[in-house]
Amino acid sequence: MSRTLYFDCFSGASGDMILGALLDAGFPFDVLKDSLSSLDLHGYDLSVEKVKRSSITATKFNVVMDPHFHQHSRSLADILKIIDSSKLPAKVKKTGSAVFQRLGEVEAGIHGVDIQEVHFHEIGAVDSIIDIVGAAVAFDWLKIDKFY
Repeated sequence: MSRTLYFDCFSGASGDMILGALLDAGFPFDVLKDSLSSLDLHGYDLSVEKVKRSSITATKFNVVMDPHFHQHSRSLADILKIIDSSKLPAKVKKTGSAVFQRLGEVEAGIHGVDIQEVHFHEIGAVDSIIDIVGAAVAFDWLKIDKFY
């Protein structure tokens, strides 16, 4: 049986919002933290809290960065190495890597450069890697086959 997840993004969707929704759907925060700890990333902490916005209750997921930690841009190869060298399941690595590969292709096209020349600034930051790989972990744990 296939499991499909629908996001109703009536006001947009950030990585934090997607992970908050996945946590509300039953994905355990402890599993997220444990899984992400296998990534070679430092200078961050994760937090969740219940919030109410315009009479809608939800889980707010946050990546809290250490203000003393220097974030730098990363190439696609750097990000793929971080994902590949983790202890995450192969399916999660494949999903996370595919998202970054696609982002790299789009960035290369926009800037008219070879994909190997693309440097991710905000997307290469720790919080973006956490959001994308964290969502891949949640999709795998929740056994989501498709999402819209």
